[in-house]
Order: sequence, then C-alpha cells, then structure tokens
Amino acid sequence: MARTNFDQLLQAGCHFGHLKRKWNPAMAPYIYTERNGIHIIDLHKTVVKIDEAADALKQIAKSGKKVLFVATKKQTKEIIAEKAQSVGMPYVTERWPGGMLTNFPTIRKAVKKMSNIDKLMQDGTFANLSKRELLQVTRQRAKLEKNLGSIADLTRLPSALFVVDVLKEQIAVREANRLGIPVFGIVDTNSDPKNIDFIIPANDDAKDSVEVILTACCAAINEGIEERKVEKADEKASDAQAEAEEEEKAPRRQARKPRKEAEAPVAEEAAPAVEEAPAAEETPAE
Repeated sequence: MARTNFDQLLQAGCHFGHLKRKWNPAMAPYIYTERNGIHIIDLHKTVVKIDEAADALKQIAKSGKKVLFVATKKQTKEIIAEKAQSVGMPYVTERWPGGMLTNFPTIRKAVKKMSNIDKLMQDGTFANLSKRELLQVTRQRAKLEKNLGSIADLTRLPSALFVVDVLKEQIAVREANRLGIPVFGIVDTNSDPKNIDFIIPANDDAKDSVEVILTACCAAINEGIEERKVEKADEKASDAQAEAEEEEKAPRRQARKPRKEAEAPVAEEAAPAVEEAPAAEETPAE
C-alpha cells in the first residue's frame, strides 16, 4: 500500500491549525509550534496517523463492510461526495439527520418511502393526481433525495464513520460512540480528540488539506475492495476445481462397485470348503 507523502501534506497546508487562543489543550501532543498566533501541526505525526487509519479502513473494506463519510461544511461537500462515490461508500453532505444511527430503522423507512414514490410514478399511479398534488409529491421526493439519497444503499448500520471536522459533526460522533462504531476523524487544533478512535491531526478547513487525506484513505479502501474481489475469485476457482475432481472420482467409484459385488460370492463359496477339510481327515482316525 502506498504511504502518505510528507511533502504533499505540506503543500496542501495540512499543518495550519487554528488561532492559539482557540486551541484545545488535548491536541497539545500533535502541535509542533506556534507561529504568528497560529498553531502549527506536527506533520510527521499526521503521516503516521494517516497510515494507521488507512490500514484500518483497508481491512474494513476487505471484509465487505461499509464506511459512512460525513462532512457538511460547504468547502468539503463536493470532495467528500466525489471520494465516497469513487469507492462505493455512503456519505452525508447535507444536515446530519438526528438519530440517523441510533434510530436507524426510522431512517430506513424514509428511504423506502422515496423508493415507493419512484415505483408509483413509474407504474402510472400518480397519473390521475392534480397538478398541485403531483407538485407536493415531487417536492417531497426531491427533499428526501437531497437528505437521504446518498445513503439509499446503506441497508444496515455502517462499520465505521469517517468525519471531517469532529467539532462540527459532534452529534454524529456521539451517536457512533453510543453504538460502539469506530470513528475516523480529521481533527484540528480547536477540537477534542477524546472520542475519536483514529485521529488524523490536520487542517480540516482547507479544501486541499481534506482532499489529500481523503485521497490516501480512499486509495486504501479501494485496495481492500480489490483484494476482496481477488479472494472471492480464488474461492470460486477452488470450489469449481473441487467439484471437477469429485466428478472425475464418481465414475471410478461406480466402476469399483460391480467388481466388489462379483468378488463377494466367491469368498462365500471358499469359506465352507475350508471348514469341510478337517471333517474329511477325522473319518479314518475313528
């Protein structure tokens, strides 16, 4: 797996933290220095943390599980949507719907409602509706698509959460913590890393910073998906080979059965002959 490049992080501005007066003391281990009133993040530690997160994400993807990406900031919406779609993962870029994880069945009902509207539109059920009613249904469908369209394929709770700006998405982080879902997060100097399982200390405001980190993480996810495909292909090939070997052995077994059946009577005839021999020898002795 390709490792994160220090120079790429530096060029993307991943090292720029927030103003010193806005810092969270819990981020002290990841701060290198302070310059012009702004904290500078130690990119050597960022490189290590990105690689740790990438390894874990790769294993999750390899096991066929889903990672939910969350970023509702205006400047990161497009990036998160693009990167998540590239690896076939669900994402949330609009307002986080409260209870999305802790009340997941209700969210699934809303997604099903969206698909039901689509079916009714296709089979002509809505053809007899007035223009006003049709407009209301169309607006409802558009609203559901905007908020939940990106998680339409998420049929069960995700196995991990990837959050950009853990301070802004603290509701999502709390829900994941409550359910024991591991959280991967880009954590800036003004945030608390306490509830984040895989911390990536970096600038969470700059578009380039978020993009370079997501590129590394999504590349790892893609590797995991590809390895899973290869393993499945190998399993199918080995199963097919085993079936072929069984088919080859079957005619041989059938050919052996008649031979054994033919030999069985001969053995039965030979047995009495051995028993009669001593009786023939005893007659002259008497």
